[in-house]
Amino acid sequence: MAEPASDLFDLSGGKLLTFMIENQEYGIKILAAREVVGMATIDPIPQTPNFMKGIINLRGKIIPVIDLRLKFKIDETADNKESCILVVNIEGKLTGTIIDFLVGVVTIEKSDFEETPDLGSNIDTDYIEGIAKLGKRVIIILNMENILSNDELNLIHEEKQAAPAEKNLLA
Repeated sequence: MAEPASDLFDLSGGKLLTFMIENQEYGIKILAAREVVGMATIDPIPQTPNFMKGIINLRGKIIPVIDLRLKFKIDETADNKESCILVVNIEGKLTGTIIDFLVGVVTIEKSDFEETPDLGSNIDTDYIEGIAKLGKRVIIILNMENILSNDELNLIHEEKQAAPAEKNLLA
């Protein structure tokens, strides 16, 4: 298995796309990001986990959308003018993630990077790639491939595929 940071520095050149959720700055490898879009109408899908907000139609593509606040067990807030949907590639599938607001792109050096700290055996940190320290900023680097379990990922993409057919039946 490759070192966790090898993709970050070898493939992404240390570039992160950073965003805020609550009062914490998070980042993802720039190569995991596909695009950022403003908040759109999200059509809910019944019988999905609470963090699964639904689906959007993005230029003819149906994309499932999750709320990272709810996935991280942070209280849900109303969307505001800075809320947006970050479209990412998770295991080859486009998935939208609701974020509070986009900060921008930063480049970190290997000396700014720390492996995920050990927070104890009861705390799952598989979704954290590491921590970036930029002056007083602390950026939690997320591994988008590990944000959702395989079962959750399969569920949201199965629901996404079923949704357009169901809508056509009701039309």
